Amino acid sequence: MYLLDTDTLIYFLKGHETVVENFRARTNRPKAISVITYGELVFGAHKSERTAENLAKVRRLAEIYPVMEITRSIMDGFGEIKAALSADGLTVDDFDLQIGCTALALNYTVVTNNQKHFQKIPGLKVENWTI
Repeated sequence: MYLLDTDTLIYFLKGHETVVENFRARTNRPKAISVITYGELVFGAHKSERTAENLAKVRRLAEIYPVMEITRSIMDGFGEIKAALSADGLTVDDFDLQIGCTALALNYTVVTNNQKHFQKIPGLKVENWTI
């Protein structure tokens, strides 16, 4: 099962050949998006010159893929992992860490091109569909 990160969905919407091929190859594998990713996509749509068109695409993605909400248990993991990373002198953007903690709680693999951030999260499975 996959939790699709914002960049992966943007690549897909723009028709990135390798990403589209990876979506096709995994057609029957469950996929979801984080509510954080949903918010980032809505923000991007509002910043764009084609707001209505892009909002429609975002809303369609949310119809196709379940939007996973942030729960208290996910935030418990967030606090624990953020403290452990901090003690080791490491940082991960809060939104990326929340997405990663969502995937950990659900036992999903994060699909992202931003492997640098997500690979710092212990135990998180990460795939990059752009390569």
